[in-house]
Amino acid sequence: MLTSDQIEAAALSLDEAEQTRRQTGLISLRFPGISTDDAYAIQNALVKRKRAAGRKVIGWKIGLTSKAMQYALNIDTPDSGVLLDDMSFEEGSTVPKERFIQPRVEAEIAFVMKAPLKGPNVTVSDVLNATDYITPALEILDTRILRVDPETKQTRTIVDTIADNAANAGIVMGGRAMRPDQVDLRWIGAIVSRNGVVEETGLGAGVLNQPTRGVAWLANRLAAYGDKIEAGQVVLGGSFIRPIEARHGDTIVADYGPLGTVSCFFE
Repeated sequence: MLTSDQIEAAALSLDEAEQTRRQTGLISLRFPGISTDDAYAIQNALVKRKRAAGRKVIGWKIGLTSKAMQYALNIDTPDSGVLLDDMSFEEGSTVPKERFIQPRVEAEIAFVMKAPLKGPNVTVSDVLNATDYITPALEILDTRILRVDPETKQTRTIVDTIADNAANAGIVMGGRAMRPDQVDLRWIGAIVSRNGVVEETGLGAGVLNQPTRGVAWLANRLAAYGDKIEAGQVVLGGSFIRPIEARHGDTIVADYGPLGTVSCFFE
């Protein structure tokens, strides 16, 4: 286990990387043998720094829900991060060019909660009952950690991603809100374009076969740390496409068919 000083030092390096837009080195290389619990402790310390600076928690994100991404990282479980108020962008927003380091975009289903969810033993039915509505969303990813160490060529691991707040950076919600019992979440699909060219397509079933399963997983994971999903919070259920690089001047549009579209422009 990492010491409290090591955890705080890692959180500080991540915070500084975000502020300066200069990536820090791999946490996994800095602390060989680091566990996922250590990584979540770093994430928690990072979020505490953000909250002390005046930012507010508005919800949670679930990542690494698709089999393709889990195989790529040799894991069999998702990860999670925290959504903060300054990560929220209105539909159609312009993202300032100085805001992020290496932004990428994913298409997801956002759950807006009307009741709290506290594990353990939260089920898919519990998630549906606690959800006010679902809506199309884009998640903006960023990495405050190098993807590849220039000397050793070691690549990022799951602990790097977790420590880096699950690579979360922004959220854009739009389109048509729906009650969760009015639509089959497995068949919600999106056609995602960059500058008018289709880059990715996917279905909600790509998220653990049922997007609500991710939310149940999150509630049960949080219970182990004495936490829960609060009423009014937003939960990003996990991406069902591969990340799309967002370059300067790119417009990203996700067409969810009957649920409308959600988009953003990167300055």
